[in-house]
Amino acid sequence: MHTREEKLEAFGRLIDVLDELRVKCPWDRKQTFDSLRPNTIEEVYELCDASINHDWKNVCKELGDVLEHVIFYSIMGREMGEFDIADICNKEADKLIFRHPHIYPPVDEPVQEASLKEVKSADDVMDNWEQIKMKEKDGNRTVLSGVPQALPSLIKAFRVTEKASSVGFDWENKEDVWAKVHEELDELEVELRKGDKEKSIDEMGDFIFSLVNAARLYNINPDTALERTNQKFIRRFGYVEQQTLKQGCQLKEMTLGELDALWDEAKKMENPDAEHSVSDRSK
Repeated sequence: MHTREEKLEAFGRLIDVLDELRVKCPWDRKQTFDSLRPNTIEEVYELCDASINHDWKNVCKELGDVLEHVIFYSIMGREMGEFDIADICNKEADKLIFRHPHIYPPVDEPVQEASLKEVKSADDVMDNWEQIKMKEKDGNRTVLSGVPQALPSLIKAFRVTEKASSVGFDWENKEDVWAKVHEELDELEVELRKGDKEKSIDEMGDFIFSLVNAARLYNINPDTALERTNQKFIRRFGYVEQQTLKQGCQLKEMTLGELDALWDEAKKMENPDAEHSVSDRSK
């Protein structure tokens, strides 16, 4: 690994390269906050893909792409006279220090309110974090105001239940959440049988929300869990499609029984010791 001096030198080198590109490259020169936004979102998703696959080589690459965007935004902020990379770094450091009073006790003011928990675990840190954010000069004014409206719905559901929990709005025992999950599932099934589309949509949302809440209580990130299942399904379905083509057939020409048999083959290849049941295409 590199020394601190080498890290600072590398960071400075990247800033120098981007400063030069901003002046000399036609594409870089014409970029704005609005034009760069879609690229930034794409880079973050590519980082997430590499991370969930533990592809460390690409994690390193995609982190570089995200860092490039951070520095690029700082260059545009400097051009407008609003902020530069030093402001970004200092504001972030100040925020982290303020939100970690158990590591950096305040010097010029009393330790923050007695309402903060004594930190004994990561959960205590998170509970205090939300309360401290509301006390910041430019912080959130309500418990849920810090949840971006543009977040994907699954992540947003996780964050709002997490924030509500930080102020005590939660189940006393995590096991109690399953009664709510079953209640929401029952209500969904009722509306689906009735064929009421609008109420079915509402109840489906309530059911998914209850599952997200359950995941949070058991320290499982539902977005990560669902993405693992997405990748697993894509991988296994890809095997089914490949084997079908090898037989000179198209998927639509295969019977459901034949497709199930190939699906079970795909599962067995991933986990040879597991027992697989027919039509179990969701696991």
